[in-house]
Amino acid sequence: MSPTRNLFSHEVADLCIGKPALKSLSVAATVGEALSALKRLGETFLSVWSCNHSEKNDVVAEEECRCVGKVCMLDVIVYLGKEENLSSPAKALEAPIEVLIRREPAICLVRHLEPHASLVEAIDLILEGAQNLVIPLERYTGSRKKLLHSNSFNLTLHNNREYCWLTQEDVIRYLLNSIGVFSHVSNNPINTLQIIDSKNMLAVHYDDPASAALPLISQSLVQQTSVAILDGEGRVIGEISPYTLNTCHESVAAAIATLSAGELMAYIDCGGPTDDLVQMVKDRLQEKKYEGFLELMEEDFTLSSSSSICSTSSDEEFGQGRSWRLGGYSARLVRRSEAIVCYPWSSLVAVMVQALSHRVSYVWVADEDGTLSGIITFASMFKVFRDRLRFMGYA
Repeated sequence: MSPTRNLFSHEVADLCIGKPALKSLSVAATVGEALSALKRLGETFLSVWSCNHSEKNDVVAEEECRCVGKVCMLDVIVYLGKEENLSSPAKALEAPIEVLIRREPAICLVRHLEPHASLVEAIDLILEGAQNLVIPLERYTGSRKKLLHSNSFNLTLHNNREYCWLTQEDVIRYLLNSIGVFSHVSNNPINTLQIIDSKNMLAVHYDDPASAALPLISQSLVQQTSVAILDGEGRVIGEISPYTLNTCHESVAAAIATLSAGELMAYIDCGGPTDDLVQMVKDRLQEKKYEGFLELMEEDFTLSSSSSICSTSSDEEFGQGRSWRLGGYSARLVRRSEAIVCYPWSSLVAVMVQALSHRVSYVWVADEDGTLSGIITFASMFKVFRDRLRFMGYA
């Protein structure tokens, strides 16, 4: 069988072999319940479903039980960091989980796909904006079904089936393993492929308030990119990464509300913040009368001073051990706040390898002097591969 035919002889189910079943929440849950489940289950993301099995209703119509979104710690951090929630984070946690998954304009980040679907179908859904494809695993019945229904925040069964999800990273990694099929484009410099995005870069300057970056941080989570930190000359000196923020305690929202962008970069960097930075956040919270967040930070100190709460994530997007430390994350996670950069003359395959090796879905593009000139994402890479597939006759 030719390499091309072999590549497309597989169904999306073949890419799901060995994947764990999704842990889930009901859309009826609150933000606080989502936060508790994220910590307790050690998951980077939790899927959110339209059905509510906590009501002990064994008969749920298939059309009523669908994955409608996903939530992560960064969703909670961004929500708590909003001006209207800073004074009373405890009250904010009582809000329904829908405040975390409602997007304006509506963006369908999660899409269902049957296991027999083709790779081309998966790529087309990703190009329409999907971050995660929800794929059914095998069916379960009987006592197994009753067991899974017993815990509404550890539920893996919906429509009498378990599901996993396929990420953009999964598909890019699969394509990289067959990159010879795309050698006509994969070896070309990225500046010849028209995939460098110079208009939708999210960036702030080092001395800008971190609170001004909050909408950009939220946007970077949707775009699966990051917020670049620039110096006065427009050179990239670091980033505020959703990948890093997603491993932080929710009280990091206080740092976003009180620090500069450069200070926040240091606060969340590998190893956690210095005592001086922590005290600076506390002092500024007191000045602004945000006592609720002071209580959150004291709680975080109690956790990190005794023993770290670590668990292993089963999520494929980040897939790292977690430690709910003050502003920081597990020592096993080596992501730092320095930006991951390539150059306009870098080849597409080199950029793919660079992104996959750092477990991110984007790479910044800088000129020779370090000036930021654009960004390349998995989404833009998929456009190149999809165009090539059309040329090869895979419409």
